Amino acid sequence: MALARRELFDFPDVFRRFFETDWDTSWMRVEEFVDDGTYVVRAELPDIDPDKDVEITVEDGMLHIRAERQARTEHREKSSYRSEFRYGSFSRTIPLRADVKESDITASYKDGVLEIRAPLATEQKSTAVKVPVTRR
Repeated sequence: MALARRELFDFPDVFRRFFETDWDTSWMRVEEFVDDGTYVVRAELPDIDPDKDVEITVEDGMLHIRAERQARTEHREKSSYRSEFRYGSFSRTIPLRADVKESDITASYKDGVLEIRAPLATEQKSTAVKVPVTRR
């Protein structure tokens, strides 16, 4: 098995992506950051219809993104026909920060990028409290 796995990395990137699994980078690339009190996850999802091809769920502090992509290119000429399909189901599970408000998560899609925004719980500023010591 080790030999087959090593040979997988010897393939050019375009072929290696076809064989990628959890032990390698998945097809759905994501970035995570905090923007002005909001936790943001962005996922590259080109060539999808967000209304019917994306499902986002939150369960037990985990963000689950599932997408299905179907893209078809056709080339018709007088004496030939060529069709190329690109399709597949892809998913990612991302652990959420402990301070994310799960009930207020929103998602939007623009220019091939899915953006998920979750407000962070406002931090309670701790104030110093003096504790009296009593004698017994």
